[in-house]
Amino acid sequence: MEYRQLGNSGVRVSVIGMGTNQFGGPVDQDGVNRVIGAAQELGINLIDTADVYQNGRSEETLGHALKGKWDNFVVATKVYFKTGDRPNDYGASRYHIMNGVEASLRRLQSDHIDLYQMHRWDATTPIQETMRTLDDLVSSGKVRYIGASAYAAWQLAKANLLAEFQGWASFVTVQSHYHMLEREVEKEVIPYCQEHNVGFIPYFPLAGGFLTGKYRRESGAPAGSRGERSSYVQAYMTDANFTIVETLSAWAEERGHTMAELAHAWLLAQPTVCSVISGLTKLEHLQANAKAADWALTAVETAEVNAILKGDDITA
Repeated sequence: MEYRQLGNSGVRVSVIGMGTNQFGGPVDQDGVNRVIGAAQELGINLIDTADVYQNGRSEETLGHALKGKWDNFVVATKVYFKTGDRPNDYGASRYHIMNGVEASLRRLQSDHIDLYQMHRWDATTPIQETMRTLDDLVSSGKVRYIGASAYAAWQLAKANLLAEFQGWASFVTVQSHYHMLEREVEKEVIPYCQEHNVGFIPYFPLAGGFLTGKYRRESGAPAGSRGERSSYVQAYMTDANFTIVETLSAWAEERGHTMAELAHAWLLAQPTVCSVISGLTKLEHLQANAKAADWALTAVETAEVNAILKGDDITA
């Protein structure tokens, strides 16, 4: 397993991370225990969860599975989304963050969180309040590093510049929606991360399974797959995208790899990416994701893939 720095921090994380939004739901406690054990053997050390995943059950199952193993992992969770029906049960206020971190620590059965992430930007709370609160958590030892999720470049810049002026902890990472067919972050977020050494963590690397290559133009989504019910996946099921995936699948197979491995390897070839968060519901998914870490695309290979993504004929 390859390891990279977590942004401008001194922590090293596996280039393949583990998304746990199905833990405590489709993946029960026994399944979570097996996955955590396998992750340790494979060298995957970044675990990403959130207080709202499966209504807190993701954190709870991780708390049980990580007993005696916490030092082998870098555990990241998030706060922002609604956790109850009361008026202050969401957002980035000091009130909600302080309540949220204590609840997450109880569920995780830990005295600290390695990477605490703001799940979204909160336009109703002054950023000064949010960043001061997060700095207090770092100073207290309850949180070791802080990150953001789905922030725009200007939001990252505003938050981190304020933190720099005040001498507070700043965001060392940002998570964003990013894969071969979703590249909006290349316009501003990734350039910001490059300039300021903020670690970039893509989520949804396989576009809900569409970039595995298992979806066929003639038959559509396989029975039981997410594409049967997910409008997110169905939006990618266009003729143009099927052509791209078919071409890339053949390109990967010629080199002894799968389409899913290529989707991960392409992300890892992008600037500032420190780890790719891949969700899973089966142990086999974890093992397949880990295998993708073995493929380091060369500059020539990356250029060829980018040409295919643009619709160019690389054989011409």
